[in-house]
Amino acid sequence: MINEHNYTDKAPPSGGGGGSGRSYIKIGVAGPVGSGKTALIERLSRRMAGDYSLAVITNDIYTKEDAEFLTQNSLLAPERIIGVETGGCPHTAIREDASMNLEAVDEMAARIPDVQIIFIESGGDNLSATFSPDLADITIFVIDVAEGDKIPRKGGPGITRSDLLVINKIDLAPYVNADLKVMERDARLMRKGAPFVFTNLMSLEGLDTVIGWIQKYGLLEENAEPALWR
Repeated sequence: MINEHNYTDKAPPSGGGGGSGRSYIKIGVAGPVGSGKTALIERLSRRMAGDYSLAVITNDIYTKEDAEFLTQNSLLAPERIIGVETGGCPHTAIREDASMNLEAVDEMAARIPDVQIIFIESGGDNLSATFSPDLADITIFVIDVAEGDKIPRKGGPGITRSDLLVINKIDLAPYVNADLKVMERDARLMRKGAPFVFTNLMSLEGLDTVIGWIQKYGLLEENAEPALWR
């Protein structure tokens, strides 16, 4: 994982990838099943597609359901979405053996030469999911309030090492007896200064903060600091 304070060793897309020979960044999006990974990418694509050239690679174990959802619901053309059927354990396809995803990235870059951001969504996995540094430049890990307010303190690499932690579905907190203040306290403790954000993707609450983080720490734009928790 890339620590956000080390982003200066990469150039933004217009700068040619910091000597890597590519003009795009790869953003890994991981998290448990149902936490809102696909919804986050769909909302991001709707808000960002007018200003950036976007593409998405999704991972499912035996289907291409997430890719089909994005094709139907996002603003992206079908050729900007590739579904990868990983089979077996989804974390393997983003970490130990990322070859299928790396091939999909190469295919997408050839297909969309001006692409600036490629989102790579992992298959639903547990709190230990992490991306190979060859596959993702920066990472977002999504959890949701419906899993209970104890989730942040359970730790795991997704919670502690992701570049941005998204705590989603905050609107459900009253219905599942989840205390957002407890989640905030535990996220601060586990992440030790690394950023996190609370979101309700139905109302778009927190989405602008995620976009601001991508712009400042992924694309290295000289924007104001987004309203992140730390």
